[in-house]
Amino acid sequence: MTGPGIRFMRNLLVCTVPFFLVACAGDMQDLKKYVQEVKSRKAGHIEPLPEIKQVETYAFVGGVRSPFFLADGEAMEGEVVTDGGISPDTTRRKEELESYELDALRMVGILEQLETRWALIQTKENTIYRVKTGNYMGKNHGQITRITETQADLTEIIPDGQGGYRERQASLALTE
Repeated sequence: MTGPGIRFMRNLLVCTVPFFLVACAGDMQDLKKYVQEVKSRKAGHIEPLPEIKQVETYAFVGGVRSPFFLADGEAMEGEVVTDGGISPDTTRRKEELESYELDALRMVGILEQLETRWALIQTKENTIYRVKTGNYMGKNHGQITRITETQADLTEIIPDGQGGYRERQASLALTE
């Protein structure tokens, strides 16, 4: 629209907006009555907070094991306790799939070529990568140890919470 059409639309808008504003103003007596009713209600009673009981502290000394740490030789489920010699190789060049959390990756297929089995891994951006045994993926230094028809098995190196590292087994299952 040009010239007269734009001018007509602008004039129509200028005339109709005040009409709608006046129509919205209407009678507000019922709102005022409700506000007065709420303000006139008796205030409710709030129970005081219960007194906080002091808990005795307990020092784990004299051969009593702290429940917050594993006993020597005891492993958490799914983890392998190491002798403390395990640590990630920080000088190794990171691979592309190490920038993703393991749960953000999906195994979508396998490929066998010249007696080498490759896993096809899809990222959240729908990019598919081809990886084989020995490649790394996931943010926990996960190295692929085996690829089967149904999953890719990894060994991750994770902090143990005591300044060292331990190995943890993980896998990425083939999805439909």
